[in-house]
Amino acid sequence: MAEQLIIDTTQDKAARYQSLLPQIEGLVTGETDLTANLANIAAALKEAMGFFWVGFYLVKTNATGNQELVLGPFQGPIACTRIGFGKGVCGASWKERKVMLVPNVDEFPGHIACSSASKSEIVLPAFKNNEVALVLDVDSDQLNDFDSTDEKYLSQLMQLVERFV
Repeated sequence: MAEQLIIDTTQDKAARYQSLLPQIEGLVTGETDLTANLANIAAALKEAMGFFWVGFYLVKTNATGNQELVLGPFQGPIACTRIGFGKGVCGASWKERKVMLVPNVDEFPGHIACSSASKSEIVLPAFKNNEVALVLDVDSDQLNDFDSTDEKYLSQLMQLVERFV
C-alpha cells in the first residue's frame, strides 16, 4: 500500500514534527522488518523536514570481530560506509551513548567529512538491551541548523525506533 505524508511546509519546525511523528508511527506499526522501517523513516524525515542528509548507521560486528557502525537506510548524497567506535559525530554518539548536536561540523574534533556540503549535524542513539544498536544521523547544509526542537522530537522518534530495533 502506497503511503503519502501530509505535511504543511509553511508550518514552523515543531508543528511539522508534531504532524510527522504520528504519520511515521502509522507507517511502521505492524511492520517487523527493520530495514523497511528505517528506510521509510529516513524518507519521511527527508521529505517532511527538508534535511540535506538523513540516515541510520547500525552497530555490527565486522570480519575481525570488532564492532563498527555500518551504513543503513538513508536519503541524500552517498555516505561513509563504516565508522569506528568513537570516530566522528556518529561514533561519538555511540561511545558517549547520548545525543550529539553539532552547530558547525568543521569545529568538531575528528569530524568525518562524508560530504563537504554538510555544515551542521545531529546524531541520536537508539538502544536495545541497554546497548546502542544504531544511530540516526541528520545533516544540514546550513550552519547551526539544529536546536532543542530537533532534539526533542527526534528523541521521541528514537523511542519509537527502539520498539522494533
